[in-house]
Amino acid sequence: MGRKGGMALLAGWLALTAAGCQTSGNPPAETVKPVVVEPKVPPPKAEPAFQAPLTGLPSDRKIEDRPIMVMINNAPQARPQSGLTQADMLLEVLAEGEITRIVGIFQSSRSKDPVGPVRSIRPYFIEIGKSFGAIQVHAGGSPDGYSKLKKERIHALDEITNAGAAFWRERSRKAPHNLYTDLEKIRETAQERGFTANALVQPAYSFVKKDADAVPAMANDAQDAPKVDITFLMQSYKVTYEFDQTSGLYKRSINGKQHIDLNNEEQLSAANVVVMGTRHRTLDSEGRLDVKLIGTGPALLFERGKVKKVEWKRDKESDPIRFLDLGREAVLQQGQTHIMIVPDTPSFESHVNYGQQP
Repeated sequence: MGRKGGMALLAGWLALTAAGCQTSGNPPAETVKPVVVEPKVPPPKAEPAFQAPLTGLPSDRKIEDRPIMVMINNAPQARPQSGLTQADMLLEVLAEGEITRIVGIFQSSRSKDPVGPVRSIRPYFIEIGKSFGAIQVHAGGSPDGYSKLKKERIHALDEITNAGAAFWRERSRKAPHNLYTDLEKIRETAQERGFTANALVQPAYSFVKKDADAVPAMANDAQDAPKVDITFLMQSYKVTYEFDQTSGLYKRSINGKQHIDLNNEEQLSAANVVVMGTRHRTLDSEGRLDVKLIGTGPALLFERGKVKKVEWKRDKESDPIRFLDLGREAVLQQGQTHIMIVPDTPSFESHVNYGQQP
């Protein structure tokens, strides 16, 4: 190799070395890290501050409205009735002719849908209304019923005597099974009459606070009762409640047919079914009754597919009907309660049949 060739190789080697030194002297490029976005966790939902007095259901407002009692026709021609799913409580009691009436107690609902058909009142129905401090809504009444309303100055709205504008007749049905009202008309008319708007009596019912408490509430001495059949006088009229595991409610039927609310086509259901026995006495040839609602007596409480024996108690007419479990307030599930008042003859037990489904 000549001198010029050697010099060329040396120059090339020096150039490569210089380039390598420049590369190794630069700082390494920074690695870009991916940005991690933390998922937004919504704040815990605030629990409603209040419980509805007659259902125990959570409420965003304190419910102090005066309860409204509506006398509901339960003759076959009156079914399906309207508005029963909106009631806080339903009571079923015998009237004359061996048929029953349904007493709807409304407090928390703001529904404007029809309620009815509306029927007449009797003294023991007035007692039920007094136990809730309710405005009593009816269409007519027995002579003793009217006498009691007048003597005791009951706040009542009667389609016949003082509140006709709050009612209407449905042409699709025949009288007397077609008289209706609604809660808005009742409240407006009650205000016009100067009736007290706030609750006068706050019934002493105890409810579970949350779902986790529901099962333990029935744990002591409870028996399985997925189905209960109830009769009053006629064996041809039978009310059945069957427990629905999915909803946790008892579904109501009459003579094997689902009992439906005409407003929404929903089957009537109850979180609590109470059957209570009391003395029934016939007063006259019309078959009008006296139903004893003061004192104590046997009762059965059905909740969540279970049943336990309790006692009903009411000391005076202004008191609510209370249910005692070994001397303490029975704990009810949140939701609608149905109270069935049956005769205690020939025995209370003869009107109630419950047990395992076939």
